[in-house]
Formats: sequence, structure tokens, C-alpha cells
Amino acid sequence: MAFTDAIFDGRAELEGLTAVLCNNLEELSGEFSFSEMIPVVVQDFDLLRKTMHPEILIDARMRKHQQPESQRDLAPLTIGLGPNFTAGETTHLVVETSWGQNLGRVIEQGASQPLEGEPREIGGHARDRYMYASVAGIFTTDHQIGDQVDQGQVIAHIDTTELCAPITGLLRGLTHTGVSVATHTKVLEVDPRFDSPQLEGIAERPARIAEGVLLAVQTWERSPRMLG
Repeated sequence: MAFTDAIFDGRAELEGLTAVLCNNLEELSGEFSFSEMIPVVVQDFDLLRKTMHPEILIDARMRKHQQPESQRDLAPLTIGLGPNFTAGETTHLVVETSWGQNLGRVIEQGASQPLEGEPREIGGHARDRYMYASVAGIFTTDHQIGDQVDQGQVIAHIDTTELCAPITGLLRGLTHTGVSVATHTKVLEVDPRFDSPQLEGIAERPARIAEGVLLAVQTWERSPRMLG
């Protein structure tokens, strides 16, 4: 999700890295400079894979409630993030995404931890700091990440249905205006902490997950034939 804004704005920056929307698949197999920018592509997955022939494929969709299909034949190295992946079956490797001492651990055989069901508490609030779509439709809002909101304040709409802030705090997560959302989709998050919110950069959990992915890739690059 770090570079999602590139889909709407053409480019996005995070921690010194730039992502650029790429609509032409020929650019990916041509002179596109991956060392200078990250291409963001919204295309058919199979077409993209056949165009790029990736050596490494990472499924970071975090589809927590869905059983992933087997991906081991899609690339020499496949890595799954989050619940329901099993190393050696659905993907070659799995990176743990659940909070705890194993967060970011590379799993070479077996499954990741099952979905626990409840988000981590922040400032005394857990699931109640999120807002979920009560109906399907087009999400619209005039607010931005970092805006202060009050509990009960209208923050957004899904078509004509109003969405109100679940608690008082600062907007930490917000669906992009104009996006079509399905019922029960998580559309916004409020951080109750006014003194130490993290609204920019990479938070601890995604950073540790990314470190696990990097370790998995580096280990494979040193001995790629270890995987079956």
C-alpha cells in the first residue's frame, strides 16, 4: 500500500524512494530504470508475469480471509506474507506478519500463524478505531491523512451513506476518494494519540515484515538451489 497514490497521482514518494505509474508493459521489459524508481502497474497479473518473467514473486496482498492458491510454479522463488500461506506448499517461503516475537521471521517449512482476529490496541482502542463500509459504492471524502476528527463527525460518504469518525483523534488511514469499495471493506482508521501518532514513513510492523522479505531474498540469492 506504500505507493498506492501513484495510481491516482502518477507518482509517489516514501523514505527517499519514488514510485511511478507505468501503463505500458513494454517499458518494463525495455529501458525502465528500476534502480531509480519503482514501477506501479495496474494490469492483468498473468500478462504482467509473462511479460516480466520474474525470478522472485512476493504475494503481499494480505488477503487474510482467503485461502491462497499454489504459487510455487510461478517463479523460482515465491514468498507469501501473512496467514494461510504454507512454506513448501503454497509458496517456497513465508514471512510471518502477526505481532509478536516472530514478526518478520522467515518460515522455510510450515504455516504462518493463523489469523487472530483482533487488531493491536493503540491508545486504549483496538477494532473500534476503524470504520468499515456498511454498503458498497463509491467512497468520497474531503479529508486527508493527519486531519483531526471528532467522534461522530462525518468524514466521508459511500454514495449517499455518511461515514462518521468512530473515535476522536487523527486520521491515520483513509481510502482514496473516488474508489469503489465493497461492503465490510476497511475504509478509514483514526489514531487516538495526539502526542505521538505515526502518520508518515514506515511503521514498525511493515518495517519488520520488509526486513524478513529482504533476508529471505538475500538468503536465496546466495543459495537458490536449496528450494524445491
